[in-house]
This record gives sequence, structure tokens and C-alpha cells, in this order.
Amino acid sequence: MTTRPLPRDKPFAPSCDRNRAPILEVLRERFEHRQHVLEIGSGTGQHAVYFAGAMPWLRWQTSEREAHLPGIALWLDEAGLPNTPAPVMLDVTQPTWPASTAADSRFDAVFTANTLHIMSWAEVEACFAGLAHALADDATLVIYGPFNVGGAYTSDSNREFDGWLKARDPRSGIRDFEAVDALASGIGLRLQDDIEMPSNNRCLVWRRSSAARVALDR
Repeated sequence: MTTRPLPRDKPFAPSCDRNRAPILEVLRERFEHRQHVLEIGSGTGQHAVYFAGAMPWLRWQTSEREAHLPGIALWLDEAGLPNTPAPVMLDVTQPTWPASTAADSRFDAVFTANTLHIMSWAEVEACFAGLAHALADDATLVIYGPFNVGGAYTSDSNREFDGWLKARDPRSGIRDFEAVDALASGIGLRLQDDIEMPSNNRCLVWRRSSAARVALDR
């Protein structure tokens, strides 16, 4: 993701402005009855400000690696929204994740955009291992980004993008939908929607059942 500084060194990613409206259409419906959202890999903080402003019933918790937290804080401070607490540090490989302000300390919704193809596959696996404990009963998980299907690219542009990713970092790359869905299934999530998005991206939506949560806690 290419970023450029704004006044006060506030980071800016043009792609966030391009994709935020279609993503919001998905989130409005899927998060309609949610309360506490954890955003994994908040990047610049642009998405958080836009989505939290459009969905004021949500408490939108941003998270990122430590180096990105000051930039996110600039966006949150400028917006001054009441439903965006301070960003928290999260490396998906860490054993303890941030807690929700809900009574059971778990999040009833998680959102992440354009992160899985940046992570190594080991980090993707660690992310879902962390989600197993961070997600509340009946939680919703929404992941936005490019995905391969059946081990094949869905477009020439995704093929080119994957080549660029691997040249930059051989551990990264566009993930196979089936492999990601298997990780989700392993923590009690069931796919609800696979929504085609602009620029050959997708929004994948999973839900977790209370029974699945109980089974995992045994």
C-alpha cells in the first residue's frame, strides 16, 4: 500500500478512499446488530474514521503494529469521534490480544482489509488462532482483499499484484480462499457471504455460533 504524508505527518493511503464506500455497504448490513468491533491492521486509520463515523452505534477499536499507532492516532484525534478509543498495539503472533470493553472481554465483530496478503502464511495462521479467543459467541468476521479460488488467480491484475508482492517479500502473496476458509472453519466460523468487490477484491463474511464457541473452549 503506497502512502504519502499529509500535514502533521498524518499518513494517507489513496486506496482507502477508493474502496471505503463499497466496503461500508457490506459492513452496514453485517454489523447492524454488532457493538464492539476490532479492526486488525488499521494501517493509516482512514477506514476507522470513515466507518465509525458512518456507524455510530459501533465502538471501533483500531489496532496495528507499534510503528503505525501514532499515524492512526492523528486521524482519530482530528475526527474526534466518541466511538473510536485510542489505537492499541497488535501483532497477530503475540499470545495475548487486546480485550473488548464488553462484559466477556471478547469482540462481537472483527474487520480487516488488505492484510492477509501482506502477512506470511504462518502469520495468517496465527491471526486465526488469536481470533479463536478474541471473538465472542455469534461474532461476525469480515475480511476484505484479493483471493485466489481453486488455486488460480481470478484476474490478470491479481496475478501481477501477487508477483509484485512476492518480489517485495517472498513470504507474502494472495491467499487461496479455500485455505483461509479452512482456518475459519477450524475456529467455529461458517461462511455467510462471498461478495464481489471493485478491483477484483472480495468481502468474505463469516459468523460464529455459540455452540462452536463452547466446543472450542472445552
